[in-house]
Amino acid sequence: MGAARHDLPEPDAFTRTYWEAAAHGRLLIRRCAACARAHHYPREFCPHCWSDEVTWEEAGGRATLYTWSTVHHNDLPPFTGRTPYLAAVVDLDEGPRMMTELVDCPEDTVRAGMPLEVTFRDRLPVFRAAPGGLTSTGR
Repeated sequence: MGAARHDLPEPDAFTRTYWEAAAHGRLLIRRCAACARAHHYPREFCPHCWSDEVTWEEAGGRATLYTWSTVHHNDLPPFTGRTPYLAAVVDLDEGPRMMTELVDCPEDTVRAGMPLEVTFRDRLPVFRAAPGGLTSTGR
């Protein structure tokens, strides 16, 4: 029996739509019909106005890096084999803030405000620098 994977979701009846879309390379968010604001992580109600008039919407996949941290130690499978990696918080162009991982970005090129685009690894949304978004910081 293999080790438990702590990076894979456990979809339920509500989040299954989100994870199935991600498995097909699509990032979904939720949008409220009452206040027009988008949100992420998926919820059955709007966290801004508490309306239950929310629907799924495909995000464009563009984001801006808000903050990040380099993770050097993580004992949970499969992260041990991935260290160091960049844990990040990004602002999607549609408005919501999302926790994710940065991939294909050398640490010395990462900077707050850099443009990002979604990509998918193991059926999960992660982000990488958008074309022209990498620059050396000289560290």
